Amino acid sequence: MSLNIIGSNTSRRRSEALTLRTPEPQDGSNIWQLIRDCGPLDDNSMYCNLLQCDHFAETCVVAELDNEIVGWISAYLLPAEPDTLFVWQVAVAEKARGMGVAKKMLSHLLARACCADVSSLKTTITRDNKASWALFNGFADKMDAPLASTAHFERDEHFEGRHDTEYMVTIGAFGDRKVAAA
Repeated sequence: MSLNIIGSNTSRRRSEALTLRTPEPQDGSNIWQLIRDCGPLDDNSMYCNLLQCDHFAETCVVAELDNEIVGWISAYLLPAEPDTLFVWQVAVAEKARGMGVAKKMLSHLLARACCADVSSLKTTITRDNKASWALFNGFADKMDAPLASTAHFERDEHFEGRHDTEYMVTIGAFGDRKVAAA
């Protein structure tokens, strides 16, 4: 699928080569490196990313620009809430920033058949992650859905003071609103 982004000629040429697709197991090591390059994202093991590309591929998205992986979303349907998609990580390489790649990946993912019954989205974000707050606030606006947040995994109680508190962000319900793949 080719995507067109309105903007300068340079942006338009770059976006013509942007594709969104389901990950494959052989993408695991490249995704692992992308996440490492996109600090302050938490590193997972390469094996974790390989499993995501294999076992959770239907609910994950890879963005490629000129055949190079420049974007990644790992997500899964919550077992106890199958109408809720939990977004684990969003990573966009520096060379692809400013093109709306993350929002396009979210839209693409929610337009898939496996997400047909999804009516809300959840993720966790630390207070200082401005890029994630901007992404998910913008996505809530796009979906015309409410966004709520509450402390979920707390710095001292869950992370022994080694990680900032993660706030559970919930967007939805967005009900019958159809998500158009960007």
